[in-house]
Parts: sequence; C-alpha cells; structure tokens
Amino acid sequence: MNKTSIKGFIKEYTQIIIGIILASIGLKAFLLPNGFLDGGATGIAILLSNELHIDISIILLLVSIPFILLGAFTISRGILIKSILSIILLSISINLETFPIITEDKLLIAIFGGLFLGAGIGLAIRNGSVLDGSEILGVFIFDKFGISIGKTILLFNLILFGITAIIISTEIALYSILTYIVTAKVIDLVIEGFEDFVGFTIISKESHAIEEGLLEIGVGATVYKGESGYGSSGKQNGMRIIHTVINRIDIRKTYRMIDKIDETAFIIEFDINNVRGGVLRHYFNKKKDTNLAQSIQSNQN
Repeated sequence: MNKTSIKGFIKEYTQIIIGIILASIGLKAFLLPNGFLDGGATGIAILLSNELHIDISIILLLVSIPFILLGAFTISRGILIKSILSIILLSISINLETFPIITEDKLLIAIFGGLFLGAGIGLAIRNGSVLDGSEILGVFIFDKFGISIGKTILLFNLILFGITAIIISTEIALYSILTYIVTAKVIDLVIEGFEDFVGFTIISKESHAIEEGLLEIGVGATVYKGESGYGSSGKQNGMRIIHTVINRIDIRKTYRMIDKIDETAFIIEFDINNVRGGVLRHYFNKKKDTNLAQSIQSNQN
C-alpha cells in the first residue's frame, strides 16, 4: 500500500467515524429521549428498546444481525466488514454518549434528529459502509425480485410506522415519519443520490493497467483512440482515452486504484443525470468476477 492509498484509507475511515458520531448524536440527543423513531433497522431497535426497556445499544446489535447475515449473500466483503464495524461502533457510541435535554419542541426534535442521523448515515454510505440494515434488505430484494431499493425501504418503513401508531401513538408515528423524511433528504444531500452515477474520463500512459483495475472493481470501460498536444510536448498520437460510469459509492476506490497505477493520470469526473441500459448497479453486489465485468464492458461498448 503506497502513501496515497494509506492517505485515502485514513480519510475514508475518518469520515465513517465522523458519520457514526453524528448519527449517535441524532439518536441520543434528540430521538431516543423523546421516543421518536427513524426508519429501518434503527427504528425497529428504538421501538423494541422502548417496549422492552432494554438498552438501545444492545437491541441495535441484535436487530442488525439478520441484516448482516443477509449481507453476506448480497454485498461485497469489503462493504460487509466496514458495515459490521460501523454498527458495532455506533452501538458503543450510543451507549457512551450522554446529552442534556436540548429542546422539548417536537418539531425541532424531528428535524434536527433527522438532520444529524441523515448526515451520519450519508457519510458512512459515501465511504462504502452501512449503518442501517434496511439498505441491505433493499439490495437483496432488488437482486431477487427486481423491486427497486427505494420501494422496498418505503414499504418496510410504512409497516414500521403503522405498528408504531398502533403500539405507541399516532402522534409519535407522524413525527417519526417526519424524522424519516428529513433523514432521507439529508442522506441524498450528503451522498448526492444513493443510486446516482458519475462519469470518468481518464487519460494515462498506463491506460491498459487502469482498464484492468476498473474491471476488477466491477465496472466496464469504453476506450477511445485519440490524440493530444500540450505546449512544447507537441502533438502525440495513439493515445487511449478511457470512459467509464461508476456508482458514487465506488469513487474513492476508483481514485485509489488510479493513483496506485499512475499518480499523474489526467481525470475528468462529471455528473450523470440518468443511465439507461448496459450498466449493472453493483455497488452492493459481491458478484464481481471477470466474466460479469466483461459482460458489463460489452454492454457499454
């Protein structure tokens, strides 16, 4: 691992830890003292903790186990390990943190609780980790039945908030829905879309090695033949220009791979509003063998 890779590794895990701290503040300072729920596995943990009077940190670990087991068959090993560590650290952080009552205004509690929680989850996702198992469930359902991740998570949370309305109160359920909406919107702002893609144009003398690296990550590459010219260097022929489309969750991994091969590579990153056909949304898919990667490349070309 070179110096650039180590720097990227430290930066990635630092942001995950910051995300865990922000999420635990949202839970411990706002939601838990007031009995508010969020969506997903965290919401289940809060509901069970309130009803069973068991520490939320213990319940969160227990609730996360089925999702983690599901993740062993759904997501890549790297993301699974990060997610397990993140969930454990989140449980420890919740158990250790104590806060005075900041506000008793329910609207402020819902908004700021969702803001901190969403920022924390968003930072974790952006750096290749998961703090809530409902995303893993969504990916699993998508792989098996083709139902979108968003629809699965929405249905999951509708059931959860319906149970909350019956067991606790309709008012708490409504405020919890507001918290969930704020959380979801903040996550979108932090990671700029959970299922969004970005484009990369890469120019490098080591283009063959970079192309192989992209295939190992699990994305395809379209290669153009071009020419370039710069200052006294003059015109250069026979240059290979790589164009690829990746999910945002793989951005850091892609940059680390390119830096490891060629730190002087010229890279243009640009937003993509929509992608249709030929792109596998693989960000949690552990089936990244060579044949699959070649299939993606064939579809993109």
